Amino acid sequence: MKKYSFILLIFILPLSVFAQSKTEFEYFPGDLSIHPFTANTLEPKLGFDFRLNSNQLWLNIGNSVDILQIKKGYNTFSLGADLFTWTFLKKEDNFHFPVDAVDYLFGINLGYKRSAHNYSFGGRLRVSHISAHFVDGHFDGTQNQWKDGMKPRVYSREFVELLGFYKFYNIRVYAGGTYLFHVDPVGIGRVTLQTGLEYFMKDFISSNLAPYIAADGKLRTSDNRRNFSLNIGLKFGKIEGRGLRLYYQYYNGYDINGEYYNLKREYSSLGINMDL
Repeated sequence: MKKYSFILLIFILPLSVFAQSKTEFEYFPGDLSIHPFTANTLEPKLGFDFRLNSNQLWLNIGNSVDILQIKKGYNTFSLGADLFTWTFLKKEDNFHFPVDAVDYLFGINLGYKRSAHNYSFGGRLRVSHISAHFVDGHFDGTQNQWKDGMKPRVYSREFVELLGFYKFYNIRVYAGGTYLFHVDPVGIGRVTLQTGLEYFMKDFISSNLAPYIAADGKLRTSDNRRNFSLNIGLKFGKIEGRGLRLYYQYYNGYDINGEYYNLKREYSSLGINMDL
């Protein structure tokens, strides 16, 4: 209980500090104060990833919303919520896409950003829950058994994630880490370090078209497990706002779906995503 009280206190204290001075409060603003980190696999997405040279794809459904933004001068504080899924499907004949596995995430986030002139810096704290499940597409009805000999297993984790960033013009770098304060199976390492960068080319042909490149790396300290993601594409719309992204992604690391958490993967995919 003390653990959860401490986390709640982290969220409440900054609010009380801002409330003591004249500030601007905005509920459910149109944009996020901190844009999702592009190459990070654990971000809100709304679209598809098609794995190259394979019948596999992912359907991503979800969003992050700022519930409250508090602005004072160059400073912005935000309180928001996350709710999204990533779903693993396999393509079959006659336009069938059976669902093999799905992961769910929900949680809250706290952000701080200071913007002035051509730079900004800040951080995002998330407290979230993830659970993973096999679905009927992983079951072979003709043989009456789970495919690949893999039965459903309990996989869930609750975690605190803190990422700090610095942005200069259109280059943003970030670093931080994740701590699992509860996890099943219990043998999974609890601390992961993370860093990444992204660059969006502004005013390419038009103000609403931006080529970009982004990379993200993670290291789990207990067993030296590493995940790397590279994302290259085009953004139609606002760089830090609503729009459409078409991209190529290279991934090398452990499976993003929890039911396959201990399997190493390396693949390329093509994706389309709506940034909300």
